[in-house]
Order: sequence, then structure tokens, then C-alpha cells
Amino acid sequence: MNHDDTPAPATVATCSERLGNAAFDTPADVHGAEHAYRTARQNCLRLGFIEVDAECLARAWQAQTVRTGHFDDQAWPEAPEDFGMSPLPPARRADAFAPCPERLGLYAVLPDAAWVGRMARAGVPTVQLRFKSDDAAAIAAETRAAVAAVQDTDALLFINDHWQAAIDAGAYGVHLGQEDLDALAPEHLQRIRSAGLRLGVSTHGYAEMVRADAVSPSYIAMGAVFPTTLKKMATAPQGLARLGAYARLLRGQSLVAIGGIDAERLPDVLGTGVGSVAMVRALIAADDPEATAAELTAAVAAGASLH
Repeated sequence: MNHDDTPAPATVATCSERLGNAAFDTPADVHGAEHAYRTARQNCLRLGFIEVDAECLARAWQAQTVRTGHFDDQAWPEAPEDFGMSPLPPARRADAFAPCPERLGLYAVLPDAAWVGRMARAGVPTVQLRFKSDDAAAIAAETRAAVAAVQDTDALLFINDHWQAAIDAGAYGVHLGQEDLDALAPEHLQRIRSAGLRLGVSTHGYAEMVRADAVSPSYIAMGAVFPTTLKKMATAPQGLARLGAYARLLRGQSLVAIGGIDAERLPDVLGTGVGSVAMVRALIAADDPEATAAELTAAVAAGASLH
């Protein structure tokens, strides 16, 4: 699959081979958008897409059929307008969150402020504090400590989940999961936006990407790319072929790949066109985290620049 800046339609045969080793079965009598929808939905389910993603893809194929005037089973939907999305990149939209670099580089997800400081001083360009606690005072203190820890470094700091603490402490941005995003009232999202914080959102397939894109975030995280034991995932690993398809749909958006990525898998992940790779265990479980961080930071920067 092509990874340059020009649209490169991946044939359904290619996608089906990589995604599910299943042929895309197109009846000879497919005529009209409704038939295209039913055919695409059935075959996307056969390819292993969960129901909401198969529905999302089928509706996009239906829209593509209406837009082009014919059903093409070799044209995997890649146009944002066919998914009901506004033009990309989101920074052009009136409701956009503050932009962040399209290439965030190595993105370290870390358990506390001490780790944030270590990785920031080691040269990791993007760090996230994923501090797990129900104690509001502890959350506020750890967030303030993380903000202080990246001062005098070039690291960009995102705070996982705790958006109000991130605003209060003056963090660079906040990262939300789908459930956290859905739980926020519009006025809360506006509070984050008005404070100038960047917003990153986790996604696990087409339907969640469309949902995340609707709020015009600063970046979209996509995963889990490979199996991971760090979090219980509701969806199966996405794999490289799907990651590449997602990246083509979201051209112009800042994209972060996450889930089971290590140094060995890094070149293939970057080959999909994403500009950032998030890592957790590869850093905090390393014998020499600082040296590993330096090596991975350089590898991500070099690999991303080639695509």
C-alpha cells in the first residue's frame, strides 16, 4: 500500500487478503446505493469488522456509490466526506481544538510525574501522564508535578482523563478515551477548548474515529495495533493493514499508533503513514529506560520522516 501524500486506493482484494483472507463477494446484480450498502456490510462483517465498523464502512461505501455514480468493489472508502466527516485537517474548522504537531514522534505513556520527568529529560518529544487514582487531591498534585517536570525540556505533556486538573495546572493537552469523551457535556469540551489545551482521543476502529473526528481534536490515537496485556480491549488488535487504511482516511490529521508496539515492529508501523508511536512497556520495563528512550526517539523521528 502506498504511503505518500496522494490518495492510493487499496483494492478490496488486497485489503481482504491482509485483513481476513476472505474474498470480497460481489453479486453480479449489484445496482444502486442500497444494494451497495448491503453488499459492503455483509462483506465487511466477513472480513472481521465488528458490527458498528461494518455499518460505518457500508454507509461510506453507499455514499461513495452515490457520489461517483457506480459501485466499485475495488475502491475501499477513503474520502472523509463519504464517512460524513468535515474536511481535514481539523485545524481549518471553526470548532477545532488547538493544533499540535502532525508528527508527535515517540509518545511515552507514563504512570507518574517522576517517570514523566525522566523521559522528558531523556529527550522524548511527547509524554502522557496516565495517573490512576480516585483521590482528587492526589490527581491535582501529580498533575502539577508532571507539568513542573517537563519545564526546561522540549517535551509536550498530555494528561490522561483528568481534564480539569490539566487545565488548572497549565498542561499542554489532555487525552480522553471514548467513554470519557462521551461522558463530557458540550460545555465541558468547550472549557477545554477555550483553555487552549490540545485534545487527543483514543479510537479502536472506523465508528470511533468518526465519533472522535466530530469534535475536531488535535490528534487521534488508533489501536490497539498489536495484542497488549496492559489494558483489557473490547476489540481485537487492529493490525497493520487496518492501521494503514485508517491513516489514509485521516490524511492531514495528527495520528498516534498505540498498542503492543516495540522496536522490532516500529518500522512497519511507521510505514503506514502515522507520525507518532505511543509506547508504555518498551520504556518503563527497559533495563536502561533513558538509553532506550534515546534510541526509540531517534528511530521514530527517522522512520516518520521517510513516509
